[in-house]
Amino acid sequence: MSPDHPPGLDLDRLRGLLDRERPGLVAGPLSGRLIEGGRSNLTYAVSDGTGSWVVRRPPLGHVLATAHDMKREHRVISALHPTDVPVPRPVLLCEDEEVLGAPFYVMEFVEGTPYRTAEQLAPLGPERIRAAVLNLVDTLVGLHAVDPAEVGLGDFGRPEGFLDRQLRRWAKQLDASRNRDLAGIDELHATLGRELPRSPSPTVVHGDYRLDNVLIGGENDEIRAILDWEMSTLGDPLTDLGLLVMYSSPLGMPDSPVSTTAQAPGHPAPAELIERYAARSGRDVSAVAWYTAFAWFKLAVILEGIHYRYTLGQTVGRGFDRIGDLVPVFIEHGLTTLQKG
Repeated sequence: MSPDHPPGLDLDRLRGLLDRERPGLVAGPLSGRLIEGGRSNLTYAVSDGTGSWVVRRPPLGHVLATAHDMKREHRVISALHPTDVPVPRPVLLCEDEEVLGAPFYVMEFVEGTPYRTAEQLAPLGPERIRAAVLNLVDTLVGLHAVDPAEVGLGDFGRPEGFLDRQLRRWAKQLDASRNRDLAGIDELHATLGRELPRSPSPTVVHGDYRLDNVLIGGENDEIRAILDWEMSTLGDPLTDLGLLVMYSSPLGMPDSPVSTTAQAPGHPAPAELIERYAARSGRDVSAVAWYTAFAWFKLAVILEGIHYRYTLGQTVGRGFDRIGDLVPVFIEHGLTTLQKG
């Protein structure tokens, strides 16, 4: 297919749907392109030459249903859009698989930069990098301060037993994609299960919160939008903190297709991020090592699922050939984090 007609995006059918459901929104022929960088759901930028939107849909092949729920992702940004939490304006949810071959949704296109690597951050300079990462923590505190019931998300998840259920869920996801031996991953899962912390009061949880999943822009480098809500639910807010700490820790693998931003000049150390979150949220973060180790485990499972789809030839984009080498690295980091406490 041409660059304007990427796999998984039928622009004629999309235009027909938008004309029926949002008459007058689209003023001319649509063009589209795959936004690379994501390793799970597919994200496309679509334009009619005047307006711009974003389409989100599941991968083209091997799909674990609980990990690619477009309805949930659309619901949470619809609920949060009227609040101070920065999210794109939702436009349309389509559950009819006849249109694009899978459920999808459309949202506004927000200008901004998703900083994925230390190298991309470096030109900002130490002061701006430090401010941006600390703002990431503050924005997370703001998300966790939203009362789910007040925004219509009181039934968005089942917080009781959240951590135990998360461990079982990710073990199930691993089994669904397991086609090779992974030393240490069962030990990591078992140790996490034996040492479950007591969760604080539940909040809306993003599930994949990191610098890569926000758009930064403007003169003050503000966070203009939090993206990729596919794993969002009601649950333990410290799982978001643990993931943010993980992504702020050195990976120790040069030229990795999945990287952390820890080596950027001026990047705050994980301990400072933890302290800032604790001070601004008022939550006890003494068990943060468990949550960080869980983040290493969860990412290992996600990456193994992506590697599995790659072996089946069901991925779109670059860098997938090296994903499989990352999984043992994430497992080792998880085990080390638990051992150090």
